[in-house]
Amino acid sequence: MSLFETITRHKTIEQLQAEAGSRGDFRRVLGLWQLTAIGLGGIIGVGIFVLAGQQAATNAGPAVALAFIIAGIASAAAALCYAEFAGMIPVTGSAYTYGYAVLGEGVAWLIGWDLLLEYALIVAAVASGWSGYLQNLLAAMGIHLPVWAQGAMGTGDGRVFNVIAAVVALAVAGLLTVRTEWGARFNTLIVAIKVLGVALVIGVGVFYVNPDNWFPFIPAEVVDAKGVSHYGFNGVVTAAAVVFFAVFGYDTLTTAAEEAKNPQRDLPRAVLLSLAVSMVLYLTISMVLTGVAHYSTLGNDAPVANAFGALGLTWVRIAISATAVTGIISVVFAFMLAAARIWYSLARDGLLPAWFAKVHPTYGTPYRPTLVLGVVTALAAGALPIGELAELVNIGTLCAFIVICSAIIVLRRTRPDVKRAFRTPFVPAVPIIGVIFSAWLVSKLPWATWWRFGVWMLVGLAIYFAYGIRHSVLARNK
Repeated sequence: MSLFETITRHKTIEQLQAEAGSRGDFRRVLGLWQLTAIGLGGIIGVGIFVLAGQQAATNAGPAVALAFIIAGIASAAAALCYAEFAGMIPVTGSAYTYGYAVLGEGVAWLIGWDLLLEYALIVAAVASGWSGYLQNLLAAMGIHLPVWAQGAMGTGDGRVFNVIAAVVALAVAGLLTVRTEWGARFNTLIVAIKVLGVALVIGVGVFYVNPDNWFPFIPAEVVDAKGVSHYGFNGVVTAAAVVFFAVFGYDTLTTAAEEAKNPQRDLPRAVLLSLAVSMVLYLTISMVLTGVAHYSTLGNDAPVANAFGALGLTWVRIAISATAVTGIISVVFAFMLAAARIWYSLARDGLLPAWFAKVHPTYGTPYRPTLVLGVVTALAAGALPIGELAELVNIGTLCAFIVICSAIIVLRRTRPDVKRAFRTPFVPAVPIIGVIFSAWLVSKLPWATWWRFGVWMLVGLAIYFAYGIRHSVLARNK
């Protein structure tokens, strides 16, 4: 078998569908609303409570709402493609598994390796944002951590390590080692609280909106001392590339396909429902936030809470911080769940050591990769600033979206006969829109993000050719 034939070997859709029904590695305990809550938990969080304000302050001004629309177009096109795959191949592994079925093992490995990094860094970034809101809440009660423990090095004088961010990453990893349904019920409750908190911000904020704060809607472009452009339309696009971090997350629920009660029916519905609800909330709160406070005042660790605090609404500030502290945990939950199941899938297929492909004998969860991820993400959350984490996250996910949208076009041509529980509308137009917008947003990310991502992918290629290509289940069964 030639090298090309080896790296393009793949599992058939029928094989994956049969394995999904016969493996029994996980317990099927998740219904539509629990799956939707995982999607909402993955989408609504730091984007609303942190990034919307920060990007308004640094790049987009009031047009941060437009940035969310641009990012949302790419995300919506990809969501429709994910929904088709989720209904057709209800197997743990999400984009990795879909790529394995359509594009072959080599591309699938790169997608899986990519998503493993992205999901882990999202956990770290969100834990970092969560820490800012908890400290804001503690400060309102007169409680302050030592300066060295308040944030990562480089985020303020005397800061060394974000202790709270590290602790929450470890705690969620512990929760995810117990029964999936316990964590899912907890997550559903947290998501409900979070949505109510966002509704509070909108409901109270509309009475304090000053329309003058929306003008100019797109501030004039300026170039800083480093030659970097801010504001203007270029600034809006740059903001869109960063806040894209906030408008995906529905893909996390597809990684739990083998834990869904009725995956072919519920997964596509949950993907689309979670994105639709989230986008409505993002657009509404972006306009309210930039209406109650001038965008230039929003560049801080807790912009929503501080904006209402500046209006003298201390009770709203405390309520927002409490909601953020509670609700952002669900984002950590969703992405750590997804990362652990991607890792498990890679190991189950032989591309990583089989030691990671063991479920807990009592709880039925992939506890080994979950606990390792807990430690790794705790260290990253404690040591790295949130801005650097968010930028590195986006490039990998956008690349995965490009692959998934492209794969839908390929599959419609090569396997038009396969039964689809959901069909992406207007193919190839919708997938092409997803590819174009995703590639455009990727091009707007900083050069430093590109070379870091490149290094990670080179490491992934080295691991694949040194280990995965020979230990793959398909290699052993040839």
